[in-house]
Amino acid sequence: MLVALNKPFGVLCQFTDEAGRRTLADLVPYKGVYAAGRLDHDSEGLVLLTDDGRLQHRLADPKHKQPKTYLVQVEGVPTDDALDRLRRGVTLNDGPTLPAGVQAIDAPEWLWPRDPPVRFRKTVPDRWLRIVLREGRNRQVRRMTAAVGHPTLRLIREAVGDYRLDGLGPGQTRVIDVSRAGRAPT
Repeated sequence: MLVALNKPFGVLCQFTDEAGRRTLADLVPYKGVYAAGRLDHDSEGLVLLTDDGRLQHRLADPKHKQPKTYLVQVEGVPTDDALDRLRRGVTLNDGPTLPAGVQAIDAPEWLWPRDPPVRFRKTVPDRWLRIVLREGRNRQVRRMTAAVGHPTLRLIREAVGDYRLDGLGPGQTRVIDVSRAGRAPT
């Protein structure tokens, strides 16, 4: 079984929490599935869950370099130089990142409002980027955009490999027919 979930802001990407915060258990009605990769508490978007250990490994293990696509709202308007630095890879405290696919985009028309809303400042513009990574370090997108002077305000994972949000609203799930969707890319 493969399940796509649109994880809302403020939900932990685990099934239990001793502090009583919202978790995947509050959203996922299927038993025996586990997340194939994680999203931070303050990130939103696609999380894939499966009961197939081999599929989970192919989707989540960095050695398989599954492309992960993020929509990222950043503070300020990045220059061409800042975008090129992201494309080439930046050096973080845990070493250089791989090159990334980076494109400045308009705010997606289909995007749902975040709860709570992103802080709005009249004097500071923002810009949306589409960033594609083939690695998955802790808080990597946020650290990369900060490294080029544009902190992340909102982060939404749009796709993992060939699997996409495709209209899922926050908190909604969809079972993916893996036999029709084909094998996860290797």
